[in-house]
Amino acid sequence: MPPSSSQNLFAGPVLDPNLRWHCEPQRWSFDSTERALRIEPDAATDFWQKTHYGFDADNGHFLYADLAGDFVMTAQVRSRPVHQYDQAGLMVRLSPECWLKTSIEYELEGPNRLGVVVTNHGYSDWSTQSVPSGSSEVWLRVRREGDDYIVESSWDGAAWEQIRMAHLADDSQGASIAAGVYACSPKGAGFVAEFREFCVTMGRME
Repeated sequence: MPPSSSQNLFAGPVLDPNLRWHCEPQRWSFDSTERALRIEPDAATDFWQKTHYGFDADNGHFLYADLAGDFVMTAQVRSRPVHQYDQAGLMVRLSPECWLKTSIEYELEGPNRLGVVVTNHGYSDWSTQSVPSGSSEVWLRVRREGDDYIVESSWDGAAWEQIRMAHLADDSQGASIAAGVYACSPKGAGFVAEFREFCVTMGRME
């Protein structure tokens, strides 16, 4: 994607040819009329490395494009969760040991968790904030500025709040990185995630 371009990657009659899968799900569809991608994650899928839980998982579903330089990536995410930790959102990724994801993760009891996982040197951390259990729709945005990342959320696509600023240890300014939407179901199948208005703008926000 050339510098200074802005593109809704779900605007065409088919998926943008720049997009490809890491661990393509068995069930997914693209509705060109609604400009929406629907993913039904396979069971026992996740992205996580070691910390606290002691396991490695790198089999979540991730639809991405390779982007170089600064960019702003945004999507509207709608969820119909079933199991604990069902999740869908945005991800940037250099390798299984170095990546960032942001989403709302579903909890069976109590509030859900809006958060960001940052993985460096093969260890994940997880910063969260509570959101109402009925929160099924959110706008998420990831801004790459140099080799740093600013993660923001919105409930209406207009008013944004920063939820994380992070650095990926293996990144270098201007290098190519995989960036896109992801969904996982660590506990079981049945979750449906829908993504709309998946937009990438090259460069920094003014």
